Amino acid sequence: MFIHDSATVETGADVGEGTKIWQICQIRSGASIGADCILGRGVFVDADVTIGNRVKIQNYVSVYTGVTIADGVFVGPHVCFTNDLKPRAVNPDMTLKSADDWTITPTRVEEGAAIGANSTIVCGVTIGRWAMIGAGSVVTKDVPAYTLVVGNPARQLGYVCACGNRKETLEAARDCTGCEQ
Repeated sequence: MFIHDSATVETGADVGEGTKIWQICQIRSGASIGADCILGRGVFVDADVTIGNRVKIQNYVSVYTGVTIADGVFVGPHVCFTNDLKPRAVNPDMTLKSADDWTITPTRVEEGAAIGANSTIVCGVTIGRWAMIGAGSVVTKDVPAYTLVVGNPARQLGYVCACGNRKETLEAARDCTGCEQ
C-alpha cells in the first residue's frame, strides 16, 4: 500500500493491500477501499463508502456517503457522485440542517463499468456491469449492463463489450470473448 504524505486517511478507514492513494486525497473514517486500487490527486472518499478491488479513480473525484463501487470500475477525472435528492443548506425556518435533516439516496456502480470525465451521477441510480458513461454526461436514471450512454440527461447510444468496443447488439456485447486480445 502507498499513501502519499499529503493525503489524509482517517483512523477507521480500511485500505486494501497494494492500493495507491496520491496527493491531497481525503479518505474518511468508515470508508472501505479494496486491494490494488489507484486514487488520483485530490480524490475525496466520504464516510461509509465502499470501493471494490482494482478500481481506478482519477483526479478530483468526489465519492459521497451512499455510493458503492464494485470491482474493476474506472472513474474518470472530475466525476461527481451525489447523495441527496433534495439538497438544502437550511430548514424552512432557516436553521442550519444537520445530518438528521436529510436522507441519503444510495447509488451503485457495478463490476467493470466506466464513467467518463466530468460526469455527474445523480443519486439513486445503478450503473450496470461493463456499462460506459460518456464524458460530461449527467446520469439521472439506471444504466443497464453493457450499455453506452452520453449527454445531459444521459441517453443510450448503443452497446459496449467488456473490452470497451462498440457492438451492434446487447447479445454481441455480452458474448465478447476478448476482442482486444
